[in-house]
Amino acid sequence: MIGQSLPLWAHEGCDPLTGGFVERLDRDGCADIVAPRRVRVQARQIYCFAKAAQLGWYPDGAEIARKGLDYMLAKAKSPDGKPGFVHILAPDGSVLNPLRDTYDHAFVLLALATVYQLDRDAKVRAEIDELMQFIDTQLRSPDGGYVEGVPASMPRRQNPQMHLLEAFIAAFDATHDQAFQARAGDLFGLFSSNLFDAKKGVLGEYFEQDWSRIEPVSVEPGHQAEWVWLLKGFERITGCPTGKQRAALLESALRYRDATCCLVDEGDALGNIVKATRRCWPQTEIVKAWVAQAESGVEGAADEARAALMRLDKYYLQHPVKGGWYDQFDGEGRSLVDAIPASSFYHILCAVAEAERVLGA
Repeated sequence: MIGQSLPLWAHEGCDPLTGGFVERLDRDGCADIVAPRRVRVQARQIYCFAKAAQLGWYPDGAEIARKGLDYMLAKAKSPDGKPGFVHILAPDGSVLNPLRDTYDHAFVLLALATVYQLDRDAKVRAEIDELMQFIDTQLRSPDGGYVEGVPASMPRRQNPQMHLLEAFIAAFDATHDQAFQARAGDLFGLFSSNLFDAKKGVLGEYFEQDWSRIEPVSVEPGHQAEWVWLLKGFERITGCPTGKQRAALLESALRYRDATCCLVDEGDALGNIVKATRRCWPQTEIVKAWVAQAESGVEGAADEARAALMRLDKYYLQHPVKGGWYDQFDGEGRSLVDAIPASSFYHILCAVAEAERVLGA
């Protein structure tokens, strides 16, 4: 991370001509400057460099994060005069898709909160407050949780709710504003009552307007693992115990593994594998899940976290481009994605940061 990935993405991952970050590198590690740019990826890269600076891993990351934030605010925030951030930009910074996507806004909040932690800049805090005004007034759903975006769409997904919880926890850590605790509490309530089926031990992905599950239930084990880590964070900021839910989620997630012991991409509610492909990001989330359990004192969890890190390194990080990664394999272990997507950087950096924080060097 320190010696290879951060320098690679600081050099090749930043666009020196137009500003902002590229969406991906090609198989040789060169920037793909013509690919459209998702705003969520801009936000994730801002998070990565701000977090790396905060940890002392990459001091230049603070400046890179601030420049990235300036670009995102200048190009993606209200370019059409309407509130909120657009969905996709062209490489020249023009708008390709004006949708206000809730998932995107969760990452914009995460980016702002992480940059704010660097030096408590009042302008960044003002951006957080303005963003929350939009989220609270335009994205809140009368049926609980948050709509998919503006305009709203169906089906409803747990994924934006999960990342808003992550962003609210980060915003509380950055600001100590109890309103973020309350918002996180609302999402924990939605998780407990609708998103997670405690009887079957599965987290649903797709829902009707009233949060009833769409059958057959699709299960993404990577998200089950991600919720383990997020529930530990929620417990930390609120004191609300989550150990029972974390144990159930983790036990369920581990059903969906292949011969490599990596998590596959999708299963069903009975524990069967539906898609034998395996992305990189679920492997980072099982690392974080075990780290969260280790932090809670669960016996054997630290060793499981280290083993998951070893698998992540063995199967995904040993790329010909130093500091790059493989994104997805098929059931036979063949790489399915030629490029190196920037979107995975957030997952990998966060897993390594959490492992170092709890397990040490």
